Amino acid sequence: MCCVNGLPMQVGLNTLLRQGKPDRLLIEPTGLGHPKQILDLLTAPVYEPWIDLRATLCILDPRLLLDEKSASNENFRDQLAAADIIVANKSDRATPESEQALQRWWQQNGGDRQLIHSEHGKVDGHLLDLPRRNLAELPASAAHSHQHVVKKGLAALSLPEHQRWRRSLNSGQGYQACGWIFDADTVFDTIGILEWARLAPVERVKGVLRIPKGWYESTVRAMTCTLKRKTLRHRTAVLS
Repeated sequence: MCCVNGLPMQVGLNTLLRQGKPDRLLIEPTGLGHPKQILDLLTAPVYEPWIDLRATLCILDPRLLLDEKSASNENFRDQLAAADIIVANKSDRATPESEQALQRWWQQNGGDRQLIHSEHGKVDGHLLDLPRRNLAELPASAAHSHQHVVKKGLAALSLPEHQRWRRSLNSGQGYQACGWIFDADTVFDTIGILEWARLAPVERVKGVLRIPKGWYESTVRAMTCTLKRKTLRHRTAVLS
């Protein structure tokens, strides 16, 4: 999710806990989401009978520590500060410079927290059961403005009749975001869409879309592209 949007977020969480009765609730904020709002909500007294909050994991590409824009971003810093466990991801793509940057950052900010190295975001499931120990006070998030879609759940992915696509805009923390939803009949040229994603002057491109071979999930970050086949029940192409 993007952020805690006041009462609607609380209503949605209440409904999920009451109707879904999940054994485990995993919350993944976007890069523009601020952890303080989420942690404050989950640790509120009203949720004590319902939620036993465990460790917060933050997945970090150490190469971003070499990028001044990323390293100085408030959300970037606060997400790392809020974590009980730092997962240094993409170890297979580490460079001597990024390893040194990670060591310097860890010496200054690691404290008694855990540092885990991983590839492709793979971590041991037992980390999710570790207790929450990082109780450091986080600053309030800066203003975060965007266009919230009124529809909820899968309805938010639906398009009006005869409309082939829709675009949505989002901004915060000095970043601009843009996303598209396409109808299920839209088939993208494989080479064309991958080249566009790889060469676009943006920080990250993510999407689930249809190419001639079927439905695939695509992620492009730091000039690295991954493509995974997807089995979907709700077939709408999403690109952001």
